[in-house]
Amino acid sequence: MNHDIDIKKLRINCFRQSKVAGEFMLQLRVPGSLIEAKYLQIVQDIAQNWGNGTFHIGMRQTLNIPGIKYENIEEVNKYIKNYIHDIEVEMCDVDMDVNEHGYPTIGARNIMSCIGNSHCIKANVNTYQLARKIEKLIFPSHYHIKVSIAGCPNDCAKGHFNDFGIMGIAKMEYHQERCIGCGACVRACEHHATRVLSLNKDGKIDKDTCCCVGCGECVIACPTSAWTRQEKTFYRVTLGGRTGKQYPRMGKIFLNWISEEALLQVFGNWQKFSAWVMDNKPEYLHGGHLIDISGYPKFKELILDGVELNPECLVAEELYWTENEQRANIHLKPLSQHKKAGPKE
Repeated sequence: MNHDIDIKKLRINCFRQSKVAGEFMLQLRVPGSLIEAKYLQIVQDIAQNWGNGTFHIGMRQTLNIPGIKYENIEEVNKYIKNYIHDIEVEMCDVDMDVNEHGYPTIGARNIMSCIGNSHCIKANVNTYQLARKIEKLIFPSHYHIKVSIAGCPNDCAKGHFNDFGIMGIAKMEYHQERCIGCGACVRACEHHATRVLSLNKDGKIDKDTCCCVGCGECVIACPTSAWTRQEKTFYRVTLGGRTGKQYPRMGKIFLNWISEEALLQVFGNWQKFSAWVMDNKPEYLHGGHLIDISGYPKFKELILDGVELNPECLVAEELYWTENEQRANIHLKPLSQHKKAGPKE
């Protein structure tokens, strides 16, 4: 059957084109990558009734159902109305109109996360709860942004390769009276982290606070609870990481020891920053590219506008990217091809 298909419109609707003509793959969002198991029944129903009987766990932790015929997309969109309402409105408190036309946009990509401290003994924060709070701030939006959240600096969620990579960190408190000088924390830090601990002549612990990454390995290793995490949690944020065919790169540290309250204020400014760069006309450009177009100083100015940073928070004065260019001199091009930020004349 021949169809006049608007591929771009379907992509915005969270349907991805297949190499098989007239077939598409639906991507169901799972903010924070944790939902009730009952929703797998919806995946099964779509796969068996309209798809090819399979589903794929997407690289951004979406639930993907391939093999959906173009003529069945309207029916599938009606079927997922309740799922979108449950996940976006009820679970994430997103302010959006849910109707029978499916997802309104794919711009803000699914927020990834590791399992976090709801399960992992090494995690410092609840990753999926933070993801749901950020979802409320960035979705729905046509402005492209990729976010990944890790519960600790090990970064199992690969935040270093996202526009925003978030890692839960903690400040540790040393209770000298409990310390028996066994050196377990020193060995753990040496093996797993940044070697900031050492035993002094009194059999107690010295710490180089400058290079502590806030991972909590010392807390896990200590047999007497001489190390404990402070109750307040913090985050480290990397910026501008990406994969890609042209110039992949790891993100650079943008914020360190930022509180959750301040971090959410930062994400509250993402739409304003993106709108300024794109002159309110969004294109399918990754968030990292928008930062490149504006330049880091302007990005910093707009993204931190009105944000009440906590006293512990440190902000990168400047960022120096290191790109792995797949093609030498790819940034060298005529001035007429350079992208420009801000309102167009």
